[in-house]
Amino acid sequence: MIIYLTEDDSVYAEFIQKTLGRNTAYKITWFASAEAWLPVAQKTVPDAIIIDYKLPGMSGIELYQALLPQLKEENKCIVMSSIDDGNMVLNFIKQGVGDYVIKDENVIDSLVAILEGKEDEYYLFN
Repeated sequence: MIIYLTEDDSVYAEFIQKTLGRNTAYKITWFASAEAWLPVAQKTVPDAIIIDYKLPGMSGIELYQALLPQLKEENKCIVMSSIDDGNMVLNFIKQGVGDYVIKDENVIDSLVAILEGKEDEYYLFN
């Protein structure tokens, strides 16, 4: 599974990459900003996209909106944030975001559940 991670915090990005990367089926490419991701998006869309909500420049939601025309139903798109705000999540859902993960002690379990299609077995927004 090809995964593109967009996260501006390099330490957090490395944590996500190394931890998810223990599963050799995951091939993870990291981008530090939405602007770094967009030129690549014009050429290819990965199986899964993990986007931090708060990014420098273009936000994670703005990146998601820019990618929407290229996304197919089988592409997994996960927005993650350290902000636990029900109104924000409701806004994401209204914009079409199917999966939202809070950056907490369960972030890896949450990401894996979504990537493996087991989000219904896990307490997540879907």
